[in-house]
Amino acid sequence: MKQLLLDLNAVPPQSLESFTPGKNTELLQRLASVERGAPQSERILYLWGQPGAGKTHLLRALANTARSRYICAGAESPEFEYSPAIRLYLLDDCHLMPEAAQAAAFNLFNQIREQQAVLVAAGAMAPAVLPLREDLRTRMGWGLIYQVHELSDDEKIAALDQAAKARGMNLPDAVLPYLITHFRRDMRSLAALLDALDRHSLETKRPITLPLLRDLLQHEETIKT
Repeated sequence: MKQLLLDLNAVPPQSLESFTPGKNTELLQRLASVERGAPQSERILYLWGQPGAGKTHLLRALANTARSRYICAGAESPEFEYSPAIRLYLLDDCHLMPEAAQAAAFNLFNQIREQQAVLVAAGAMAPAVLPLREDLRTRMGWGLIYQVHELSDDEKIAALDQAAKARGMNLPDAVLPYLITHFRRDMRSLAALLDALDRHSLETKRPITLPLLRDLLQHEETIKT
């Protein structure tokens, strides 16, 4: 059996359209206006929520727009240099920012406000409790703050069912509930596995069934070990 499940690059790049909003409709509308380049009354937005809620999906989606820069704050040497060519800065994993980089991040916040650029930042917790220096935590809370709510199991099943129907997949009722309880919980990984399941069904000329899904998941566990 081919290694199908780890190829997350097979999933289309993140976009705001592919993000299932759930309880995040207001946030998605705000980010859509940022994506369009509409004037923003608040030029700093901070998103927080549990791992798998979709924060990185949203920032990566915005990174597809012109004159944007995605920065992973948890990287060894995050790029905090300001550039007038960039109108939109996307700062991910703020809770992992190294102490040595926090002064540069503080300066970037100040330059963004002075130069009328826009910053969308994200972290695992609300700004007030981020493990960062006090002045940087204050900057994180300057603008709008949104909690990114993870989809419920029912919402995930509904989104995956819609995606399956859009590609003509015929799924037995038991497949999606089993999938979301026996695999990674984030929607990107779930969508990647759904894609793998579809391709494997076509390649083997076997209908999609719960045993076929179990075979794939077992193969994934075998690869890991």
